[in-house]
Amino acid sequence: MRPYAYLMRLDRPIGIWLLLLPGFWSITLASGGISNFGSHKWRIIALFILGAIIMRGAGCVVNDLWDRDLDKMVERTKNRPLASGAVSTKKGIAFLATLLLIGLVILLQFNITTIILGIITLPLIMSYPLMKRFTWWPQAFLGLTFNFGALMGYSAITGNISAPALLLYLGGIFWTLGYDTIYAHQDKEDDIMAGIKSTALKFGENSKIWIAGFYALSITSILGAYITAGNTYSTSVFILIPIAHFAWQIWIWNPNNQSSSLSIFKSNQITGLLILLMLSL
Repeated sequence: MRPYAYLMRLDRPIGIWLLLLPGFWSITLASGGISNFGSHKWRIIALFILGAIIMRGAGCVVNDLWDRDLDKMVERTKNRPLASGAVSTKKGIAFLATLLLIGLVILLQFNITTIILGIITLPLIMSYPLMKRFTWWPQAFLGLTFNFGALMGYSAITGNISAPALLLYLGGIFWTLGYDTIYAHQDKEDDIMAGIKSTALKFGENSKIWIAGFYALSITSILGAYITAGNTYSTSVFILIPIAHFAWQIWIWNPNNQSSSLSIFKSNQITGLLILLMLSL
C-alpha cells in the first residue's frame, strides 16, 4: 500500500489542507458563522474532509500519469511512484478509477447543485497537469481547479451560488496564484531544462511584487465576500490578521532558496486557517 499512499501524497497533507480550506470558508460563511453549525452542517464538513482526501489524491495520480516522463527529469520528483516504476501505468489508471468512484459516492450525498459543480471540476482535474506544457500560467489553472470547494461548500448549505461564493472563489484563485508561484520556485532550474513553464519562471526576479499583488486581490475578494454575506464592517477588522501573515510571507521569503520556498508555501495552511477564523465570527 505504501507506493499508493505516496502516489496520493498522503505523506504531504498540505495539499489536502489547501484544497479543503476554501470549502470550509464557504460552509462557514453560508452558515453565518461556526456558532450556527448543527448536525447536518457537521456532516457536510465530514464529507468535505473525505472528499478532499480522495480528490486531492486523484488529482495527484492524474498529474503523475501525465508527467511520469517529465518527473524523471526533475530532482524533486524523480522518485515518485509512477516515474520510478514502483507503480505501473496500468495500475495507476486502475487506482485512479477507484478513487474517482469513491469520490462519486461522496459527491452523491449532496444536493443537485453541488453534484453538478463536482462534475464540472472533472475536466479541470484531468487537464490541469497539461497546462505547464502550453502556458506560463499553469498556476492560474490550478487556482480554478483547487478552489471549486468555495462554490461547492456554499451550494451544499444554500442550494445555490450567490455573490459571496463567487467572491470567495475569486479570492481563492488569487491565493493559489500566490502560494503556487512560491512553490514553483523550488524547481526553476530543472523546469528550464525540462521545458516546463510556470509563473515562477515568467515573473523571475519580480515574483515578490506579483505575489504581493495576488495576495492583495485575494484578501480584497474575501473581504468582499464577507461583507456581501451581510456581516458588519466592525468584525471585518479581523482581516488584518491574515493580511499580516501575507506580509510576513513576502518579507521573509527567499525566492532563490528551495527550503525557504517550501516553508513559505506550507505556511499558507496557517493563512487559510486565519481567514477561516475571520469568517467564523
